Amino acid sequence: MPDKRTVSIIHGRPISPGLAEGIIHVHRNILGSIDVPVDVAQRNVEKELSRLDFATAKISDDLATLATRVEKEVNSRLASVFVAHQLIAEDSSLREEIRREILDNLVTASSAVKTVFLRWEKRFLSMESQISRDKGDDMRDISIRLSNALMGITVHPLDEIPHGSVFATSRLLPSDTVFLAGRSISAILLEYGSRGSHAALFVREMGLPCISGISNIMTTVPNGELALVDADTGTITICPQEKQKLIFRRKVDDNEHAQQVARQHALGPAVTKDDVTISVLANVGCSDDTERAMLNGAEGVGLYRMERAYLGRVVPPNADELLTEMRQTLEAAKGHPIYLRLLDLGTDKQLPFMKFLAETNPSLGRRGIRLLREYPEILRTNLLAVLELSKEFDVRVLVPMVTLPDDIAVVREILTQLGSELKISTFPLLGAMIETPAAALSAQNITKHADFLSFGTNDLTQYAFAADRENAAVERYFNDDSDIIFRLLRLTHDDVPDVPLSVCGELAGRPEHISRLLQCGIRTFSVAPPLIPIVKETIRNSLCTVPSMGNQ
Repeated sequence: MPDKRTVSIIHGRPISPGLAEGIIHVHRNILGSIDVPVDVAQRNVEKELSRLDFATAKISDDLATLATRVEKEVNSRLASVFVAHQLIAEDSSLREEIRREILDNLVTASSAVKTVFLRWEKRFLSMESQISRDKGDDMRDISIRLSNALMGITVHPLDEIPHGSVFATSRLLPSDTVFLAGRSISAILLEYGSRGSHAALFVREMGLPCISGISNIMTTVPNGELALVDADTGTITICPQEKQKLIFRRKVDDNEHAQQVARQHALGPAVTKDDVTISVLANVGCSDDTERAMLNGAEGVGLYRMERAYLGRVVPPNADELLTEMRQTLEAAKGHPIYLRLLDLGTDKQLPFMKFLAETNPSLGRRGIRLLREYPEILRTNLLAVLELSKEFDVRVLVPMVTLPDDIAVVREILTQLGSELKISTFPLLGAMIETPAAALSAQNITKHADFLSFGTNDLTQYAFAADRENAAVERYFNDDSDIIFRLLRLTHDDVPDVPLSVCGELAGRPEHISRLLQCGIRTFSVAPPLIPIVKETIRNSLCTVPSMGNQ
């Protein structure tokens, strides 16, 4: 008997690619609720304060365990989210605010937690920077975790999700996303969530197809119906006909075959059809990343982020501690080129030992090298550790957020001074991260002090379009595959045709744009470890010929 149900097609924003099918499970209670404050008698205040201390210690331990698990199963960059959550939970000023709420208003610890965290969440949501507003998710996440600990709740609300389902909900918090990793979810559909959100980072690392931007998802998406999710295009087909299922499954098979071919050839070099050898490196944050990358055919590390060694600390690491961290993380890539990015922080990512005034717009403030120039002792520590590592590893140095030639000249000067003190005669190559249009257009002057250039296309797009890459409200302006971005890359190449150019932003890992990147003069790609096989295979099927600007 033919199926009489109506086929519907819904469109959203793809934030994690992939294809999947499954029965839709609409989840409505993921965020919990804010209850009316519950009063307590004066004599019970001490009991409530003790409950607060016990619950705080409990979730702090839980968050430490979760961070360790995420580092092992996902990667260190995402584990740092829960290290940050642990620091927030243990923050003395926040805890004192909750205690004052209990003492002054004679309410339970649970009520005080919900009131104070909601207050903080609203503060973040009212800020101009989308990065700051996204911290509202972090505050909500910790609030729910602490409230559950106070109430003795140990069962996660996502326990009810059937295996293999297409999970639909309004919004995901970081800990919810990690919980999904063990639930065999086939795909995720969201109403809210940008490509730069924590949830998006998690689902991409876990390989879960995810589409956001689905308006009124609770009423638009029917519970219990079959859905075909194409997170490459942002299309969901609900109640598909047999022909649609066959076409979709054929696409799934074709994709899997392409992945298998890529994996079989992953360890071989990436040589274009016109016989140009291209380097394919990996972005890494921990030793597991590096080991996985080398097994997948990486020819080295194209981006090592120093932030991992700083997160979760109340004092900055010294050069020896930083050196030990880098040695352990990069051991599997010994003998291969390794690009080390100096500490890349800004006012949106403060650390306890960096005290400075908040800025109205952190994205346009002190980031990367701008901040390191204000903290020269941290810059010197970074460079000392790099120079020591260069005695054992083939390293290069990446300077983040270079805008002016002077930004790279300062690093060159300090590097030379330190090398002289250490009696080092051969210095690591020094490269500038090109993340602003000003840097791209100043390449000729920047390369007077730099040996190579590396494009961070995520930030380059953000600054080219004046669109915060984490702000869903201006997402239509954030277009990293726009002709404008490729034109900036090509202009840079034409200005400095003999300078090595690489890309380590997300654009480098998208096969559909690799050919055009090659034609812009890019000869080194650095991508997430799982993407290496398909990127190398795509390069082998591409031409490297650079057309004239008139043909663009």
